[in-house]
Amino acid sequence: MSQPASAARVSAVRSSFAGASAGPYLDVSARSLLYGGARSALQSYLDANAEGRLNKSEMFAAVETTRALYARLIGADADEIAYTRNVTDCIGTFATSLPWQQGDNVVVCEALEHPANVLPWYGLRPRFGVNVKTVAPARGHIPLEGILAAIDEHTRVVAVSSVTFAPGLRSPVAALGAECRRRGVLLSVDGAQSIGSIDTNVAALNIDALAASTQKALMGLYGLGFLYVRRAVAESLDPIFLSRFGIATDGHEASVGDPAKYKLAQGARRFDVGNFNFPAIIAVGRSLELLHDLGMKNVESYVCGLARKLAVGLIEAGLPVFGGEPGLDGSHIVTVGHWLGVEHDSAGDERMRDLYAYLSANKVRFSIRRDLLRFSLHIYNNEEDVAEVVALVRRWNRR
Repeated sequence: MSQPASAARVSAVRSSFAGASAGPYLDVSARSLLYGGARSALQSYLDANAEGRLNKSEMFAAVETTRALYARLIGADADEIAYTRNVTDCIGTFATSLPWQQGDNVVVCEALEHPANVLPWYGLRPRFGVNVKTVAPARGHIPLEGILAAIDEHTRVVAVSSVTFAPGLRSPVAALGAECRRRGVLLSVDGAQSIGSIDTNVAALNIDALAASTQKALMGLYGLGFLYVRRAVAESLDPIFLSRFGIATDGHEASVGDPAKYKLAQGARRFDVGNFNFPAIIAVGRSLELLHDLGMKNVESYVCGLARKLAVGLIEAGLPVFGGEPGLDGSHIVTVGHWLGVEHDSAGDERMRDLYAYLSANKVRFSIRRDLLRFSLHIYNNEEDVAEVVALVRRWNRR
């Protein structure tokens, strides 16, 4: 592996993203621009498929290469990673595999979570008698003290997002992880808005399960997710689905021996359900190589630094940046608006709706989530993108 890259090296990768020159693309929280290296790998796969040259042994090798690359990105072992379809699939797979008892509960700050980290837990109620204890947010943050106060002797899991999809603030994962581990409670983290942007080490954070998908900051395709489950936890669980790729059997993929005597695969591999999404796995493998080449600490410093500059510029232009100017622990997401609402893709504030229309007409690509305008940055963005957005806001203000 090459040495970690400088900020200049991070900035230089912009040319590898075809859409970066079409106007400021500040929407990685919805989906990333596809990395050129991933696109090339995908094209090679499609050419081989079209020409009858696919080699399944090579495809399985790519599965393991990508698994190892992702594991190293988050400080895990390859055996602690399973492939899924998306974040919801990750969380649902983990949730339904736990040995619940009637009256157990899971603690969640429902108002700040994406449905992917809410509905799987509610789905346990009719099947296992699990209660969902919801904690109110504190000024748009997932509240550490509120979560800890809600934990009782029946709490099996605390479920949080590492960075909320709106308003895009970081959660106190490290403090939660330490306290959950001390109390014997599992910490399940939705990493959709952080993995690929925020340097993450699951062991240091005491995370027991982590869900991520590849279409956002991992710069890949829809339809693929990564589920991390800490080895000691994974090997205490029976998967809700049993697949050839979830059992420990050598030989051809169709060989299972005596199915009545199956042995589960090591760690989180037992959650693999074949066949794999080979094209998406091959594509994201190239994106993971890029992130390793740049170094995640550099990536985080770069994208969060750009976000801070954007937030300051928007505040100076008179906009209500939610939460004010971000501190050193800010994320790569900047949201604008006076309140956190419930609308997913429209703003209740007429002035914010007008600003959204104005910026969109001027080729700025971003989103509205929970009544807030959401700007999210990644390695293909640069200071010129930030300056252009701030200048457009000032021009809108003068109209």
